Amino acid sequence: MSIYDDWGLEPIINASGAVTRLGGAPMPEAVLEAFCAAARESVPLDELQAVASRALAEATGAEAGLVTSGAAAALTLGTAAILTGYDLGRMERLPCCDGFPHELVVAREQRNGYDHAVRAAGARLVEVGFNEIVAGAGVRRTEAWEYEAAIGPQTAGIFYVYDPGSRPPLAELVARAHARGLPVLVDAAGELPPRSNLRALVATGADLVAFSGGKAIRGPQATGILCGRRDLVGAAAVQMLDLDDHYELWEPPPELIDKHRLGGIPRHGIGRALKVSKEQIVALLTALRLFVSGAYDDALPAQRRRLEQIAAALEGLPVRWRVITLADGQSLPLLEVALDEHLNDERTAVLGRRLREELTPR
Repeated sequence: MSIYDDWGLEPIINASGAVTRLGGAPMPEAVLEAFCAAARESVPLDELQAVASRALAEATGAEAGLVTSGAAAALTLGTAAILTGYDLGRMERLPCCDGFPHELVVAREQRNGYDHAVRAAGARLVEVGFNEIVAGAGVRRTEAWEYEAAIGPQTAGIFYVYDPGSRPPLAELVARAHARGLPVLVDAAGELPPRSNLRALVATGADLVAFSGGKAIRGPQATGILCGRRDLVGAAAVQMLDLDDHYELWEPPPELIDKHRLGGIPRHGIGRALKVSKEQIVALLTALRLFVSGAYDDALPAQRRRLEQIAAALEGLPVRWRVITLADGQSLPLLEVALDEHLNDERTAVLGRRLREELTPR
């Protein structure tokens, strides 16, 4: 009997992976145990985030880190930190940015629905470049000089969406941005595995990098990681934490938050709705430790065998299939199924609906 049955909802067989709409990746038993253990006691959240910061810095090579309520929250908080730094007045005014720089330059080809998280902090995205290859209009993509040409008095930083094929190369863009005194915020939400990306993206010099905590890391679905420069991570933290305290009594961990740069305590910031619980923080750190150690790799052969069993049952049907194993030795294998071309769109949609209706355990 499932806990969902108690509430009148039948669970499904997840054939899509760690997607948010299906609840993300399953959490290992050790992560679930850590979540429950953390719920039994109280701790100061700023001190717990400082502990998390040390662990995230060790895992990523960054100066500091913050556990967030998902990768989108990391983007909103990271953007807010770039826009305000430790300036209390700017923090108070977000998302209204009148009077101070608030533009982030981004490649037109990297725009996507998730960058709403960046705009939510008050940033205005300034698009540059083209992907002329995709457009069938040429052989070039966005180039670093185009970012530089778009920099003006309202430019606060650069926004970059990373995948292995992103152009221009991140390291080149970081170097150009830093030459102009601008920070770079990187969306790498789904770019784990490989595990090496945890360090490789920070090693480019990127000022802030956002990862999902509920996908390959297998932490709670509503967790993410923001890592990078200590001053920016600290500015992000104070715009998310509950700071209803007296300045004279408040002693935040100095390795995370530089109290003396504030000169006071900000009101609840734009990230207050993005709070993360003590249970989520501890569970994410536990999952990250497992992920970094390679503990999940041992399950990959069994996953491939399951896919091969499913594929064997497809024999004789009007489909083509193949099991894909990625060379990194860390990614889950995939079963790719293609319907024969004689099936029209209407029949394909019917088949898809039947699969959705029947992917429930019996």
